[in-house]
Amino acid sequence: MKKIYILLAVLGLSNAFLFAQSDSIISTSVDSLKVIDLKPDSVNEDTLVVDSLERMVFESTIEEKFVSWCNEVTFTDSCVHNPVKEALPKEEYVKRMSELPAEMELSYNQVVRSYIDSYVHRYPKNLSKLLGLSQYYFPIFERELLAEGLPMELKYLPVIESALNPTARSRVGAMGLWQFMPYTGKLYGLEINSLVDERCDVIKSTKAAVKYLKDLYGIYNDWLLVIAAYNCGPGNVNKAIKRANKGTDYWAIYNYLPRETRGYVPAFIAVNYAMEYATDVYNICPSKPNMPTLIDTVMVSDRMHFEQISAKMDITVEQLRKLNPQYKLDIVPAQKKPCAIVFPVNDTLDFIAVKDSILAYEKEKYAKRMETAVVLQTTYKIRSGDNLWDIAKKKGTTVAAIKKANPGKNLKVLRIGQVINLPVR
Repeated sequence: MKKIYILLAVLGLSNAFLFAQSDSIISTSVDSLKVIDLKPDSVNEDTLVVDSLERMVFESTIEEKFVSWCNEVTFTDSCVHNPVKEALPKEEYVKRMSELPAEMELSYNQVVRSYIDSYVHRYPKNLSKLLGLSQYYFPIFERELLAEGLPMELKYLPVIESALNPTARSRVGAMGLWQFMPYTGKLYGLEINSLVDERCDVIKSTKAAVKYLKDLYGIYNDWLLVIAAYNCGPGNVNKAIKRANKGTDYWAIYNYLPRETRGYVPAFIAVNYAMEYATDVYNICPSKPNMPTLIDTVMVSDRMHFEQISAKMDITVEQLRKLNPQYKLDIVPAQKKPCAIVFPVNDTLDFIAVKDSILAYEKEKYAKRMETAVVLQTTYKIRSGDNLWDIAKKKGTTVAAIKKANPGKNLKVLRIGQVINLPVR
């Protein structure tokens, strides 16, 4: 355990998004609710600071990062029917929080309350879309959490981390639904190279994240501290515990944590509440994303291109990309070891039936393309006056190639300071 402790102390996962979503939470026990009224000497209005800058970061993240991703997914409608705008009395929040079927301790205080208000009052349409996306992703998360015996509430972490965007990339290089840094991803068995980035693989990255969370719990034996460590790294949590000198309660070390983490854990608690009561209390229902509810996985041992698959099946390349975001160049590189391809459940038998014709479709053309498809990527920060055409011309690439190197990003409107990927062949 000492080796694990030292190892994890130098690791950290950076979050790219501070918004969260939900589905019904499954648990077999309900802990007593811890209510912090901000009056006792241990935690009061003078010691528990709601950082205004952190709040601004949270608000801008919702507007820019989340909206950018959800614009890439087609929804039938925003499904918000006369959302409730009035805040409830404190006693009502406390009562409803106590009724959440949560295994971990979910505290209520004015900080958590401020995040609840953001979810349900300021951004009801975003909440509706996240509820819709959860119908695709949450069954995958829940299966892996159940397999390891971890609390179901942890399924909300990738919503805070990435707004359920499997190709989300942070400014510091964290990637995927769970926002793994490259070193941490490789440490937990994820393959990362020019053709594949398994940090974007929904199933494999979830398995890796569950293992990482389980290791963190072995260190702290407290889920709120685990969530804080997942965000800022065990090293920062250990420093906060030492500086606070008040035990290992999250709220006791709150003011000693990095600004981002002070908002991260309250946002996590708030989203448990917001998603559970979105429909019944706030009249916010799930929008329907253009993604299949039921999926299946097929293992293949032959290299193939998404365009070959699309040519012989009733599925578009774009749909294949959304279901298989780990394949960076639309290539399934299965010549050395078997690779998985995710399909809507109704398409798996069709794929098996036409697999030979897929491999034979313009075989020489795609063989040559796949042989020369190794691509390196660099990054570029958008400056005033930039547009994609000028950037492509100056950097020796094309607009189409830039868009392909930035899956999940909305490049229709460029923002000053925005960081994009540039392909270099």
